Amino acid sequence: MAPLPDYRPKQLSVGPLEAEILNIIWELGSVTVKDVHDRILADPNRELAYTSVTTVLRRLTEKGWLACDKRGKAFYWQPLLSKQQAQVIKAHEQLHRFLAVGNPDVIAAFADSLDEAASEQIEAIAQRIQAARQAREEKQ
Repeated sequence: MAPLPDYRPKQLSVGPLEAEILNIIWELGSVTVKDVHDRILADPNRELAYTSVTTVLRRLTEKGWLACDKRGKAFYWQPLLSKQQAQVIKAHEQLHRFLAVGNPDVIAAFADSLDEAASEQIEAIAQRIQAARQAREEKQ
């Protein structure tokens, strides 16, 4: 996984439509309102006003997820973070909220309730943390 990016959006939370549009932008790269609107309407069971797409793009820009620039008569939006960087930031925030509980007994009780696959995943994470610590100590 990539390291924690230096840049963070002003507001991490996004709604379902914002998340859907972000995924479209991550897939396409640089988009116009029409690009996003056409992609959403490619599903015959969906309806969404063109102006709604514009509003969501503007909101995502205000939240710090997108940059917008004008080329000719069209406005183009592009992500300020890759999808992987966004996942790293969100995971980091979730981990900090989890650890903010601060009570080792609560966290241990949670760990006891995990199934074998989740326990193995936590063990793998612990091993990576240990390896990162050792690498850091060797550099000093």
